[in-house]
Amino acid sequence: MVGDFKHGGDAGAQVACALCERPLGQKVEMHHLIPKSMGGRAVVPLHPICHRMIHKTFRERELARSFASINALRSHPDIGQFLRWVANKPADFYRRTAERRRKHSR
Repeated sequence: MVGDFKHGGDAGAQVACALCERPLGQKVEMHHLIPKSMGGRAVVPLHPICHRMIHKTFRERELARSFASINALRSHPDIGQFLRWVANKPADFYRRTAERRRKHSR
């Protein structure tokens, strides 16, 4: 799911990316914690670059089996390295992700 995210709640409240915890920008994508193709319904808001990193790193089956929570995603070494790199980038920062690297199998 992609689109402009309408920030709700208090005027002073900031909505953050579920993965990197930076404030969300104008473009927000909704990530299914368990892939929609595997029956997942729960979604969390992410920056497009954070969403791309998840899908570049894992196959859908891996997401469903081993990485169906934000804490599990953050615990993966590649995601941890990405989170350290993106931590000080502006909310709407985007860089095209490299070609898919080897997939981790579990």
